[in-house]
Amino acid sequence: MTEQDDVVDRAYDAALLRRLLVYLRPYRKLTALAVLLLLAGAGLALVGPALTQRALDVAIPNRDLGLLGTLAVIYLAALVLDFLVEYGQTFLTAYVGQRVMYDLRMQIFEHLQRLSISYFDRNPVGRLMTRVTSDVETLNELFSSGVVTVFGDVFTLLAIMTMMLLVDWRLALVTFSVIPLVWLTATLFRRHVRQAFRDIRLRLARLNSYLQERLSGMRVVQLFGREQDSAAKFAQLNREHLQAHLRSITIYAVFFPVVEVLTAIAMALLLYYGGFRTLSGTLTVGVLAAFIQLTRRFFQPLQDLSEKFNLLQSAMASSERVFALLDEPVAVAEPTHPSQLPRPVRGEVRFEGVWFRYSADGPWVLRDVSFTASPGQTVALVGHTGAGKTTIVNLLLRFYDPDRGRILIDGVDIRQLSTADLRSLIGFVQQDLFLFVGDILHNLTLDAPIPAEMAREAARRVGADRFIDRLPAGYGHRLGERGRSLSVGERQLLSFARALALDPTILVLDEATSSVDAQAEGLIQHAIAELMAGRTSIVVAHRLSTILHADEILVLQHGEIRERGSHRELLAKQGLYYRLYQLQLRGQEVRKIA
Repeated sequence: MTEQDDVVDRAYDAALLRRLLVYLRPYRKLTALAVLLLLAGAGLALVGPALTQRALDVAIPNRDLGLLGTLAVIYLAALVLDFLVEYGQTFLTAYVGQRVMYDLRMQIFEHLQRLSISYFDRNPVGRLMTRVTSDVETLNELFSSGVVTVFGDVFTLLAIMTMMLLVDWRLALVTFSVIPLVWLTATLFRRHVRQAFRDIRLRLARLNSYLQERLSGMRVVQLFGREQDSAAKFAQLNREHLQAHLRSITIYAVFFPVVEVLTAIAMALLLYYGGFRTLSGTLTVGVLAAFIQLTRRFFQPLQDLSEKFNLLQSAMASSERVFALLDEPVAVAEPTHPSQLPRPVRGEVRFEGVWFRYSADGPWVLRDVSFTASPGQTVALVGHTGAGKTTIVNLLLRFYDPDRGRILIDGVDIRQLSTADLRSLIGFVQQDLFLFVGDILHNLTLDAPIPAEMAREAARRVGADRFIDRLPAGYGHRLGERGRSLSVGERQLLSFARALALDPTILVLDEATSSVDAQAEGLIQHAIAELMAGRTSIVVAHRLSTILHADEILVLQHGEIRERGSHRELLAKQGLYYRLYQLQLRGQEVRKIA
């Protein structure tokens, strides 16, 4: 498994954080309101110490019960107001966090849908799911509990420091004397905790990737009796994930007690120096009591800010992965000004000198491939595995772009067409059958604006209605994952019906009968004939019996077209096609081709 999620540790937290803050722009008014509430909360944090000083230095020595009662009422009102302010701030930050999470997940999903197929070949599904779920959830916690509240803690800290300096700057300096130690502790903590959270995310991605793969391939695992080995591998990945979490817990278990000790040291220094001055008569009891409250509240935001490192460092580790995904270039780019095909669309497909390889330094998979599939014509592609047949289909569908040459439909380069317009012209029945969770009708239309009657008519024309009508709920019968409750032949007929329901101009069959037995193949020949009628068809086949009636057969070897012609013409040459034919159909009687 390639670990493309490994990210080199670099000091660009500020750049990442600025990029994250961009997602707050649509909600800047709500964010500003939340910040104002936090400012109000910072101001309310000063009310208690000020009232305490007033009560101890004025009301109690003068036995002024009226003033003492007034101070108590003001303090109670401040507590109620603080409750309302904190409620509003918590609600707003949580709401903004949820909205940002929604926007970010939508952006990631839309970007994933634009990425080329090669990206999904390189990256396991489980890892990508971690990006969309766990990593985005971590960023949600940052927005809902971190970014805005950090402003509140900073404002509270500045307000308390200002009040301390105004009340008694000497006591303030005593309290501030431990700040360098707090800063040093936080710096050491920051260096270690970020790597810890990066490890947690990486281990989680590996765990999800392995779990997704093994659950998808459970039949194979059980068939070959690999349950114990799979469990052992999962236990190893799970153990690595646990150890990564334990490392982060160890870091926090050291950090927070150190901060508590430093707080206690500051309080002890304050009591010693303040008590000495109180005894000498240069400081009042009220000022000392107020400073004790201010000191406790001074270290509370510091502890909160330190705790926010949990969110911040986790968010940095997650944001590196999320932005790495979002920064993944779209290999197959949409044209800036898409062209339109002349109407009506004829469906002529032409390859002109096409060269292609899957990586810049890899071998050529296609070499100077040129052919034309005229409207209504059937062109078949045959050859040994790896000859380049499926690659031709992938290029026509623009899953990839050729390195040299071009592909045209009705004389227009497909790179000048929008991918939506291009693929709307093509009905594709692939070798790897894929059905979605949902009912039969959903799998026929994929929620496209296709009338239900048209979908049912397509199923009838390919013969799929015969087994659909036998299902308990007919077209409303719900399929499980990948439609595994159906036989291979039934799934194949559904894929034919799905292609026909779109009424494509061009039909592509990629080894559509390679997974069915001979009897099932015979049953779907009618469906294939119905699909091809009046359409430009490109058929990739291993079984030569399925393409005997093709108008032209292209024989590929090592990415090159070595032979071309009709079935009879190629047999007469006694070349590559003849040898393939002899291997597959020797001893069988083949009806004469009219």
